Amino acid sequence: MSALILDGKALAKSREEQLHSSVEKLIADGGRKPTLATILVGDDPASATYVQMKINACKRVGMGSLSIEMPASTTTEQLLAEINRLNNDASVNGILLQHPVPDQIDERACFDSIAIEKDVDGVTTQGFGRMAMGEPAFGSATPAGIMTLLRHYDIPMEGKHAVVVGRSPILGKPMAAMLLNANATVTICHSRTEDLAEQVGRADIVVGAVGRPELIKAEWIKDGAVVVDAGYHPGAIGDIEKTGLENRAAAITPVPGGVGPMTINALISQTLDSALKGRERS
Repeated sequence: MSALILDGKALAKSREEQLHSSVEKLIADGGRKPTLATILVGDDPASATYVQMKINACKRVGMGSLSIEMPASTTTEQLLAEINRLNNDASVNGILLQHPVPDQIDERACFDSIAIEKDVDGVTTQGFGRMAMGEPAFGSATPAGIMTLLRHYDIPMEGKHAVVVGRSPILGKPMAAMLLNANATVTICHSRTEDLAEQVGRADIVVGAVGRPELIKAEWIKDGAVVVDAGYHPGAIGDIEKTGLENRAAAITPVPGGVGPMTINALISQTLDSALKGRERS
């Protein structure tokens, strides 16, 4: 069989057209242009590229963006003050703090200082808790994008055994919670799982979210599994080795062009949702 390609790039483009129409309608109805504030601390080139991609996506759908760059010497207190300023800025609907921040900064404290109604990247402890409990909240952008991709392609999740390899607070853990909320049976593994190959081999859905190039081997994955790779490493490889999977898997995300575009799409979609909810509250 030939695996179904879960084309995140094509889906994101289609959804951007819909978002553009929704933004135009909001503005035509007298609403303020939705705006995403991005905060980049330091001069890491990869982080700067990711932030620019998000700013470009905002422009494509007619949304505003506010780019804030802070030096690598920034302290936790300085970053908290900047986030608090944005929390109180009525023109800002979403706040993105680009991960990672320099080592001297308490990243978790800064994430958790983002107002829940502006946490469009789904990074706060409160937002995670609400999402995990099935309450309204903005989901972590990458898992939220993956769920949108799976649903678009009608990938069955209910009753399926999903194995998530990775346990980060903004990817692995929320991914597992979202799959659980979709009635999948979920196993969380990580780089120190002793029987990783055996666990992966039992999965109907495999999500690579561990951040190590090709840690998950193609031979571990059973025929007919759905393969979702959230990793991206130099050489355009992911967390999952793909050799031969195109002829064995039921469905597979390409790297690049699978999960990445959907992450950005989830972020800007949730920024629009925040703007719409803010208008309802006003």
